Amino acid sequence: MRHPVLLKLCLVGAVALTGCQGTRDAASKRALKSVNVVDESNLSDIMLTVGDPDEAVAYFQKSSVENPDRIDLKRGLAKSLIRANKPSEAIGVWKTIIASPEGTSEDRVSLADAQMRTSDWAGTEATLNTVPPTFETFERYRLEAMVADSKKDWKKADSFYDIAAGLTTKPSGVYNNWGFSKLSRGDNAGAEKLFLEALTYDPSLFTAKNNLILARAGQRKYDMPVIEITQTERAQLYYTMGLAAVKQGDTSVGRELLQQAVDTSPTYFEAAERSLKALGG
Repeated sequence: MRHPVLLKLCLVGAVALTGCQGTRDAASKRALKSVNVVDESNLSDIMLTVGDPDEAVAYFQKSSVENPDRIDLKRGLAKSLIRANKPSEAIGVWKTIIASPEGTSEDRVSLADAQMRTSDWAGTEATLNTVPPTFETFERYRLEAMVADSKKDWKKADSFYDIAAGLTTKPSGVYNNWGFSKLSRGDNAGAEKLFLEALTYDPSLFTAKNNLILARAGQRKYDMPVIEITQTERAQLYYTMGLAAVKQGDTSVGRELLQQAVDTSPTYFEAAERSLKALGG
C-alpha cells in the first residue's frame, strides 16, 4: 500500500521540480533580457555620441526594422541622420515619430531643427507653432530666434536669443549667432559686444573671432583686439581685417594688414599673397 503513495509523492515532486525549473528559466530569460537592454542602451549612447555617423545610421536602421515598435530606436535613427548630414532623410523619420502616440514636444522641436537645416524656414516655423508655449527649452528658443531673424523681425529675434542664452550653460554659439544677426543689420557696435561675450564662454571659437574682426572693421577699428589667439589664427584674422579694409575703400590700410598676415603666418599664407599681388603690393 505504501508504494502507490510513494509513487504519487514522487510524481508530485517531479511536477513541482519541473514547475520550479520553468520559473527559473523564465526568470533567467527576463534577467538576460534586462542585461541585453542595458547593453543595447549603452551601445545606442555610444553610436549617438562618438560612433561613426554612417555606422550609427546603419545600426539604428537595422535595429528599427527588427524592433518596429521601439520609438527610442527611431529617435536614434533620426539623430544619427542629422549627425551624418542627412537632414532631409531625418525629417521623414521625425514625422513618423510625431505621428505616433509616443511623439513629444521635444520630437517636434527636433523636426523643426531638421527642417531648418534644409533651409525650409516656412516648415520650421509651422512645426514650432505646434509646440505648446509652455515647452520652454534652449533648443526651442534658439530655433525661434533664427526663424525671427529670417523674417527680419529683430525685436522677436533679440528676445528669443536672450531667452535661449539664459537656458544653457554654454551660450557661446547663441551669442555668436546673435552677433551675426546684429552684423547683418549693420549694428557693428552691438555685434562686437556679442562676439566678445561669446568668446568669454568659449575662447577657442574661431567663428566668433573672425566675426569680431568684421564687426570692428565695420567701425574702422583695424587694430587686433585683446583675445586669445594662436599664431595661425592671428594671420587669418589679419587677412580678414585686410580684406574688410579694402572693401571699405581703405586700400593702403588693407595692404598693410595683408602684409602682416603674410609675415605673421608660420607657413606660406597663399591667400594673402594673392590678395597683395592683386593690390600691387
